[in-house]
Amino acid sequence: MKLFKLTVAVALAGATMFGAVSSASAAEKNWTPPAHKIYGQKLSDETMAAHPELLSVTLHGLVPGSTDKYTMFAGSYPERIGNPDDPDDIDVSKKGITIVDPRWNRTKDNPKKFVILMPMRDAKGENIGLVVYAWKNPPANANNSADEESYLKKANVLRDALAKKIPSYDALYADAK
Repeated sequence: MKLFKLTVAVALAGATMFGAVSSASAAEKNWTPPAHKIYGQKLSDETMAAHPELLSVTLHGLVPGSTDKYTMFAGSYPERIGNPDDPDDIDVSKKGITIVDPRWNRTKDNPKKFVILMPMRDAKGENIGLVVYAWKNPPANANNSADEESYLKKANVLRDALAKKIPSYDALYADAK
């Protein structure tokens, strides 16, 4: 079995993760999806349908043909597709780190959620971007290391199952069949 180095960063209270993403307007988008459904969106939809415990699943990476435009290109919030990635999203894509974010002290999040940002992999095990999993309504005490480890294990299982369905990064942008 291939061993992967895993670096975990825990986002602390007051982190600005996702702050700009939810308010981006059409003028701020750096990519427009094609008129047809892409394979990446199909995978996101399938994951959401199979896992009702999730609040969202989003796929991020470089815009096709670009070397510096990182974006959300598929996910459970269609209005956010094409929004530029935040610096923490780009760090996950570029550095291969995982961010475990229990959303400590975030009273404005509704519903409450627990977020894991981790490298998205293809079927060969190569890091090809970022996948973000958000679970809804975590337990009130979901800010301890046991809960963080539990969510990280769940995210690894979901990500590894997703990877088996991704032959290449380019395939994520192909027409969903």
